Amino acid sequence: MLDTYLNELDAALPSLLGEGGAQVAALTRHRLLDKPHGDLPRWHDAVTALPPGPAPCRLDRDRVTIGEPGAVDPEALDAALRGLMPWRKGPFEFFGTHIDTEWRSDWKWQRVAPHLSDLRGRRVLDVGCGSGYHGWRMAGAGAAQVLGIDPTVLFLMQYLAVKRFTPETPFWFAPLRMEELPAGLAAFDTVFSMGVLYHRRSPLDHLLELRDALRPGGELVLETLVVEGDERAVLMPEGRYAAMRNVFFLPSTEHLAVWLRRCGFDRVRCVDECVTTVEEQRGTDWMRFQSLPDFLDPDDPTRSREGYPAPRRAVMIARKA
Repeated sequence: MLDTYLNELDAALPSLLGEGGAQVAALTRHRLLDKPHGDLPRWHDAVTALPPGPAPCRLDRDRVTIGEPGAVDPEALDAALRGLMPWRKGPFEFFGTHIDTEWRSDWKWQRVAPHLSDLRGRRVLDVGCGSGYHGWRMAGAGAAQVLGIDPTVLFLMQYLAVKRFTPETPFWFAPLRMEELPAGLAAFDTVFSMGVLYHRRSPLDHLLELRDALRPGGELVLETLVVEGDERAVLMPEGRYAAMRNVFFLPSTEHLAVWLRRCGFDRVRCVDECVTTVEEQRGTDWMRFQSLPDFLDPDDPTRSREGYPAPRRAVMIARKA
């Protein structure tokens, strides 16, 4: 199964990344074959235990839907899918089995999608793509080619669980970080970075990397944690933020717009800003660890348990100047 995935990725990358495709393919092989994650054999077995594909798939629904209910043994299917827990980004439905993921990622897509340039025929990069949920939605919206990148190997295996049933969909996944892509690609019409910026010690470097991946005039879709305030407002937590260790900069939307313009973007606009609710991010039977309700002050849910403002997210859209 991994050999098939790697060979298909090798074949797809040159049309997406040109000469840089070989670098990405080599790093992917190194990460999976030379220094594999210790749980990779278990996750591999879970994917191969799924029913054989292909199967009818609906990528244009809030719940990415694979197969028809009742078409396979539900107990064997459930056991295989649970072998890929925790499921954080979704939701998905496999042959009638609903995977109720930690995040209602469909809600985020509903906030983002109305403001996008038409994805039909576009080359798209999804940075920090998680399980691939949004990548499947991008493909379902008509993108010509989608590349998702995320260093978490479990997320790659969750992606492969869907890819098994829709092998012809032009969505590929490489287990890389943004900074590991070749510099200066200028290859993509649309670049998404959702839930990544606040994890970067140098957010401006991340914005410059995103800009370099875009063709001239290409569109950036940036979703990140923000705080309320004017163009001077930015929060850097002293320790953890909402129990996360690796959160560095939370700007206001106006301050973030300054960053974007300084990094070579124009037509910068905020298209959505809202507080994350415990209905959108929570523990489920498919993600049994702590989640947002555990990370808020039990006496004041408008604050994180460290005393900072509760998570607020904004979606910014900008053009590469």
